[in-house]
Amino acid sequence: MTNTDVYPTRGVAEVITSRLDPVVWSERPGPFATDELRGYERNGFLTVGAQITAQELGVYRAELERLRTDPTVRADPRAIVEPASDEIRSIFEVHKISETFAQLVRDPRLAERARQLLGSDVYVHQSRINLKPGFGAAGFYWHSDFETWHAEDGLPRMRTVSVSVALTDNLACNGGLMIMPGSHHQFLGCAGATPPDNFRRSLQMQVAGTPSHEALTGMARRRGIELLTGPAGSAVWFDCNCMHGSGDNITPYARSNVFIVYNSVENAAVEPFAAPTRRPEYIGARDFAPLG
Repeated sequence: MTNTDVYPTRGVAEVITSRLDPVVWSERPGPFATDELRGYERNGFLTVGAQITAQELGVYRAELERLRTDPTVRADPRAIVEPASDEIRSIFEVHKISETFAQLVRDPRLAERARQLLGSDVYVHQSRINLKPGFGAAGFYWHSDFETWHAEDGLPRMRTVSVSVALTDNLACNGGLMIMPGSHHQFLGCAGATPPDNFRRSLQMQVAGTPSHEALTGMARRRGIELLTGPAGSAVWFDCNCMHGSGDNITPYARSNVFIVYNSVENAAVEPFAAPTRRPEYIGARDFAPLG
């Protein structure tokens, strides 16, 4: 894999590059039906109901509560707190902290869907739980994950997929995921250099790698915005280059999701394309061994 940058970003000005990679990398049979693959290819995302059972949901919720209240987890650098309330916002590399969530990451109901979409074996580039507790949890500003993973982690191409598994009901009112359908077909390279150790700030509030208001306005006019909701146990699969974000959660209802990023073993990270140093491995993995 060469370090040729086909998706320039973090320069003096924003730049739009047409997508050079497939969205669906394989036509092989798998858990997704053909019409689901076509919808994913067109829109960049796909919702799946009842991805895990009610019994499993109880196990994952109990483990989430254990992690949330464990002082050793809170003291770990992989735990990110809300800047205002000081409550835990995210727990990274959760599949290495918790064997319960490691089993979910390896679960064929998830891993086989990732292999089908990416046309190869996969490894976990990133895993985390986003807790988003009620009464003031901050949102996540508009961004393309690939822009960050390309610029700061060194992922060369768009051969990466994310799945967000709902551990609580994802409602229209509690800071749900918003996606601009079809936005994954173009890459928006952002303006502005990456500050040193940018990850320390960006995990609480992203600044570097965020599009301008003008670019977002134009994209929203062309693509629209869809708010994705679903009951606990459901999941959303979305392409790495989707423009997405979520609002603050000021309701009493927590919105907790397990977020797993599967990357093709044929798309292993190289050196960052637009950052002075790599991010820590608990944010951008450097172990490219296929998922067992």
